[in-house]
Amino acid sequence: MRSASVTRTTKETDIAVTVALDGTGTYDVSTGIGFFDHMLEQLSRHSLIDLTVRAKGDLHIDQHHTVEDVGIALGIAVKRAAGALEGITRYADVHLPMDETLTRAAVDVSGRPFLVFQIPFTRDKIGEFDTELFEEFFRAFAFAAGLTLHVTTLYGVNNHHMIESAFKAVARCLKAAFAVDPRSATAVPSTKGSLGD
Repeated sequence: MRSASVTRTTKETDIAVTVALDGTGTYDVSTGIGFFDHMLEQLSRHSLIDLTVRAKGDLHIDQHHTVEDVGIALGIAVKRAAGALEGITRYADVHLPMDETLTRAAVDVSGRPFLVFQIPFTRDKIGEFDTELFEEFFRAFAFAAGLTLHVTTLYGVNNHHMIESAFKAVARCLKAAFAVDPRSATAVPSTKGSLGD
């Protein structure tokens, strides 16, 4: 089982994350931010990555530190769980529909972190959650995990559908990219012979 636990404590947040890449999509998430919890649960369920998150942050200021730091801790945990990246599929992409919305996500488990995030939100908030924080989360996650990640909503109207389709699309990409190909179970999928650091 490829798994890892990470704790990260700063003056702004106290976070503990556990992941199991070869799980069944079991989750136990508590960040103090209801809509964010819901999205992390979608990420777990549709990637089949077991996920436990406990986060306490300075929510009396705003949600930014908590969201970004969860992304960092989750990315570190995924990177540690993946280990030497032997046998992984590495690349994945998906088009994911949700009612009127269609989102495309693509990932390269390259060790070269990068994020392209293009979601045309038409509202500043979904409930009490600032929509701009979704990009902060995905950037923190991608850079900590060492992923090249592209997320684009091609069209849509409902902002909830846009972001939920994005989390589900990224989840499906993670499921496929971290899957072990039995034909090359001991090889790193790179002509360089290594990925990451």
